Amino acid sequence: MISPMIASMLILVVFFAASNSFAQTKTDTGSMMDCCMMKDGKMMQMKSGKMMPMEKDMTMKNGTKCMTNGECIMKDGKKMMMQEGECMDMSGKTDKCSMMSNDKKTSTVKKSSNKEMVMTYTCSMHPEVSSDKPGNCPKCGMDLVEKK
Repeated sequence: MISPMIASMLILVVFFAASNSFAQTKTDTGSMMDCCMMKDGKMMQMKSGKMMPMEKDMTMKNGTKCMTNGECIMKDGKKMMMQEGECMDMSGKTDKCSMMSNDKKTSTVKKSSNKEMVMTYTCSMHPEVSSDKPGNCPKCGMDLVEKK
């Protein structure tokens, strides 16, 4: 009688442990669209949920061509320069990049000299990723944590 009860409890423990580990490693790639963006003065591209340096020119579905230096030439010949924080999705629509600017306000800490110090957030799996706002890592989707 005791043995089946222990076995069923063990199965429940294993089930919940496995479901928690899967929940922590799940990446929300649905909110990460394929695009090119200007980040830290460099052109980057997002492809299949992964951000990487833009190594070659990209042509969007509407005929717009974006170059690695940030210059974009529209189908009609009009030129524009990508600005910091701007994204262009594959359809050719330009907007502020949602991955780099969350709707959350920047967290600040008051110092004793009445100056504000901006907090830095980083990914525990990708320490090279940093932001001045809380949010998710563009590489793995994990929450960014406050850098101490």
